[in-house]
Amino acid sequence: MLNQAFIHRAKELGFIAVGFSKPETPIYFNFFLHWLREVEIGDMTYLRRSVDLRRDPKKLLDGLKTIISLAYPYSASTPSTPDGFTASRYSTPQQEDYHLRLRRLGKKLCTFIEESSPESHSRICVDSAPILEKSFAVSSGIGFIGKNNMLIVPDHGSYCYLAEILTTARFPAPSFKEPENRCGSCTECIDRCPTGALKAPFYIDVSRCLSYLTIESKDDINREIAGKMGDTFFGCDVCQEVCPLNRKGPGIVSLPSTDSILGMTEPDFKSTFGKTAFERAGLERLKRNIRLLRT
Repeated sequence: MLNQAFIHRAKELGFIAVGFSKPETPIYFNFFLHWLREVEIGDMTYLRRSVDLRRDPKKLLDGLKTIISLAYPYSASTPSTPDGFTASRYSTPQQEDYHLRLRRLGKKLCTFIEESSPESHSRICVDSAPILEKSFAVSSGIGFIGKNNMLIVPDHGSYCYLAEILTTARFPAPSFKEPENRCGSCTECIDRCPTGALKAPFYIDVSRCLSYLTIESKDDINREIAGKMGDTFFGCDVCQEVCPLNRKGPGIVSLPSTDSILGMTEPDFKSTFGKTAFERAGLERLKRNIRLLRT
């Protein structure tokens, strides 16, 4: 009954998929270790420093009994400037950064748990803890990992954010059953990856991924890679756009012109993008990316 009441409340808040897992070693942990040994991870060295925590999620919350996986949708429409340059869909530039929005929603769900189980304690995680979130999402039954490394929620696709609630409340969790991988023989995401970052199914070379290079990387983007950015100055959605399991959406003009962005001062940037996903890249990195596209 607690599971169903929680699912009902989560869906009232806009989550499209909810699942429950036991806090055990993640099902794809060994694959994660192999991936860490085999590929370049650029500046993301923190992945290697937190291996023990990723192996044992019980270290993230004393008395942990249940991991709840949540998927929240974002628009299939592409954010665009009036002059035709784009950003990744997840950026939702007219809304607050999804970390802030999902954390607020997650706290409401934590309150719901604590009202139902008064002795319990819960923690909401939105990219804020060393946890293999896609692995737990799969073990909870809400989706499968596609060849593009994205979690795909059946009948929705991969245009969704993930969040987890770690709780000392005990929710019944299903026994793991390997989900049907609906990718079949399709390799569109691998074949169409602009930089060849998707080396093979489920295998991404982070150091060549445009999302990493345009948002996270501290290094300059070389001319060869810049020539593969298309018209996107923040992130890359190609491996999702070509996936037949994702629905298509129109482009929407929801960004200032690139001239406006290039002319911004830091106060301008904070006023326009200060609480959005663009804050992570920062103004100078956005300007760098735009200049690369316009030269």
